[in-house]
Amino acid sequence: MWCAAYSGEMLKALVVVAAVGLTIYCLFDVRGSAADKVRGLPRRAWFLVVLLPVVGPLAWFTIGRPARPGPGPSRPPPRIVGPDDDPDFLWQIEKRRRRPPPESAPES
Repeated sequence: MWCAAYSGEMLKALVVVAAVGLTIYCLFDVRGSAADKVRGLPRRAWFLVVLLPVVGPLAWFTIGRPARPGPGPSRPPPRIVGPDDDPDFLWQIEKRRRRPPPESAPES
């Protein structure tokens, strides 16, 4: 019998802790947002709205929070080219191969 009452109290405590945690997170999120990017209300008003249990933080997430930029345009990773596929490297080898051998100095 006491186990059912205990689990009910634990559930209530968990809901309260989650609501308080969400409120604290939203307060820091409001503070960290740029004032000109906040939607709906002025940033100072959002501090008061967020203090309303559960409804305030949900309103902040749905109405007031600035839109976060999505990921930028994706670029393919740079391709690593081996020396035998690198045209500049192959051209340097070909230039060295075509160069005439240095004249050897006559020995006296």
